[in-house]
Amino acid sequence: MRDRRLCLATILMAALSAGALPAPGLAQEAAAASQIQSPILTIDRDRLYAETMYGKAVEARFKADSDALIAENLRLEQALETEERDLTDRRNTLPAAEFKALAAAFDAKAESIRTAQQAKSRAIGKKREGEQQRFLEAAIPVIGSLMRESGAAAVFDKQMIIVSLRAVDITDAAVARVDAVLGSGEDGAAQSPAPTVTPTATPSPAPSPSPQP
Repeated sequence: MRDRRLCLATILMAALSAGALPAPGLAQEAAAASQIQSPILTIDRDRLYAETMYGKAVEARFKADSDALIAENLRLEQALETEERDLTDRRNTLPAAEFKALAAAFDAKAESIRTAQQAKSRAIGKKREGEQQRFLEAAIPVIGSLMRESGAAAVFDKQMIIVSLRAVDITDAAVARVDAVLGSGEDGAAQSPAPTVTPTATPSPAPSPSPQP
């Protein structure tokens, strides 16, 4: 987590110090920031993400995807438990070899389902990380415009600084400006497609034992 934060902070500093281009037609969306005149500014990157419409939209999609996966996992778990109980109940009525084969097939099915669901979970997490990265990339030019309006040379991630004056924090102004420029991020290419993972079907019951001669 710390390495990722350092990486994102480096991206932020590099882009802003290089003079990222501001979004056109936005001269006065953050008057509060323009009143700050300082060579150094700070921003709370976590708050910027959490409080903007864009960040909230990303988290809402992540929650919806996660909730859907949790519900699917529960349905699959219940189906597997039912099948396992049924197989256990039939154990004494089956030849040992047949029961062993059915049990092995059930274990393989359960493992396959588990692997598929874990892949879906990773895909959802990867989608979220990609959208968070796109948010940062889209927000950098907006923050750059606030930096220039304040006559600053650099903007630092507040969480990477030990001590700073509250007066140089532009997080509130940045949230307002990002909302004005980017909105929820759904109008452009900011939103990534949903994970393309093949749905897992509800496990079918174990086959009935073969008729005994």
